[in-house]
Amino acid sequence: MRRMAWAACVSACVSACAARADVVTDWNNVLLDTIRAVGGGPCPISRSNAMVHVAMFDAINSIERVYDPYIGFFPCPPNASKEAAAAQAARDVLVHLYPARQAVYDAALAGSLAAIPNGPSKAAGIALGAACAQGCIQSRANDGTQNLPAYVLGGSPGDWKPTFPDFTFPPHAPGWGKTKPWVMDNVKKFVDKGPAGYTNMTQWLKSARYAADFNEVKSLGAYNSPTRTEEQTRVAFFWANDLDGTYKPPGHLNYITQVIAHQQDLTLGERARIFALANLAMGDAGVAAWYTKYETRIDLWRPITGIREADTDGNAATVKDATWEPLNPFSPTFPAWASGHATFGAAHAGVMAAFFCTDNVTFTIDSEDPFYQSLPSHPPRTFHRFSDAAWENAMSRIYLGVHWRVDADTGNRAGLKIGKYAVDHYLRPRNKADFDKNGVKNVQDVIAFLGAFQQQNWRADYTCDGTVNGADTIAFLHCYLRNCR
Repeated sequence: MRRMAWAACVSACVSACAARADVVTDWNNVLLDTIRAVGGGPCPISRSNAMVHVAMFDAINSIERVYDPYIGFFPCPPNASKEAAAAQAARDVLVHLYPARQAVYDAALAGSLAAIPNGPSKAAGIALGAACAQGCIQSRANDGTQNLPAYVLGGSPGDWKPTFPDFTFPPHAPGWGKTKPWVMDNVKKFVDKGPAGYTNMTQWLKSARYAADFNEVKSLGAYNSPTRTEEQTRVAFFWANDLDGTYKPPGHLNYITQVIAHQQDLTLGERARIFALANLAMGDAGVAAWYTKYETRIDLWRPITGIREADTDGNAATVKDATWEPLNPFSPTFPAWASGHATFGAAHAGVMAAFFCTDNVTFTIDSEDPFYQSLPSHPPRTFHRFSDAAWENAMSRIYLGVHWRVDADTGNRAGLKIGKYAVDHYLRPRNKADFDKNGVKNVQDVIAFLGAFQQQNWRADYTCDGTVNGADTIAFLHCYLRNCR
């Protein structure tokens, strides 16, 4: 209860710091509160997040029509209320996913709609939102996520098995890697075939790389580690959010999206797009990570098992410690390779960097993990690159003692590919010359571009090289004259 009280206190602070009065952020907060209340594993959470934000994006974009839709453009009058449409879409998807919480969502919807004047615009927005929600729900009705295949434990060294102290079985979501992707055309293009290239468990365990990973986590990730620094302990718990009662890792990344969206002063349409892209990529991060965990030839044991049973791995450079425990009080109940945290974090970072055409953005964020908040020093953390945050997220699992470095490497690499792929192929501007995103191309777009260029605003980076310079003016005018995408 004490841990949950910490989480509730911090979540209120975090939400207050990130919140802004817009319908997308408001319903993202409703979604985060749902995760805190319901809990569960990262895979179904990532699916729920993607569904809610896809429905909101398609609702807003069906009115603005400035980006490619995800499911499609839904018919509506041009004056339909975007706020009403997004709120109704989010509410209907959430009721479908979590019917026991309908009263919560109905109350949130009433609050959203109360601020919108009654009339045809509001009514049209409500009807549009309901249609977008149903379209999203139907698109995922047969996505394979309800399949629960039986899992057969391996009996050889290196094979995953239930871990001390909970010995939970079966493992979480063994079939998730075969479910319908959100943006990936083929999951195999985004994942590695084996840890560090090894596709044979015996050879992997005997390798020098495995021994290096083993000895690193054995030292840094131990409960009473003499080598882990105070800073590494802070990093370990900052990114954890493993406990029910927190917003969990995908929720933490959504909170970060709120911070970035507010900091960059995104419009409602841009905000809907960035949340949709981030959650689409994280939805596929779950598919890719769980494909790696279960559908490749190696379902790798967790450090607590490998270290306690090192006398069976055939590697002279590893030494057994029968009582070794990680800093984290438990190891997640699924195979180690690859890290879900690393994959989710990198997918998010990949979207952010591609969206803003630069990795170099400074931002400050917090965490509601109760262990982090209970540390003597637990300040917010500042990052200067999206990729730095993603890599720290990946490394945190080693300091926590629940992953090998190869898990972090593999997940980070896959996630960055997924994030960039999502932005490059989905929800793209329909006409990049429509600079002011009002659905038409005219001289006002030239004026808006020149204003953004003078202010060195990121939106004027038409070459997407991370800087605003003369080449962007040439690129914009070329686009304006040729109606380019």
